[in-house]
Amino acid sequence: MRLKSAIWVAAYLRRCQTEGVFGAVRRRGAEEAGAVFVKVATLDGNAMLYAPAPQTVYDESRPTERIFTSASPQPVPEQAVEERLAKEIRFDPDVWIVETEDRAGRHFLDLAKG
Repeated sequence: MRLKSAIWVAAYLRRCQTEGVFGAVRRRGAEEAGAVFVKVATLDGNAMLYAPAPQTVYDESRPTERIFTSASPQPVPEQAVEERLAKEIRFDPDVWIVETEDRAGRHFLDLAKG
């Protein structure tokens, strides 16, 4: 059983804080199982976006973990990330949006193997 989204987000933000990275919840989604998107602002007008990985990439031996995929592997203008997030909100109003700020683009997420 996967952690509730609210608990996962709180733990994620704590991890960021311990690494010296500022992070905040920009949009609170469904408490139990809302999808979580993570925006990493690189503080130069660009950002990267990480989205939930498709269920098909999950390892059956570790079904409780959250795995992400990079929606923008290289930093792109923040406006492009914001446009994508607006589309996600229209598609799923229960979505969570977490934003961090790190010049190096560190994200501390488990990424799908590609």
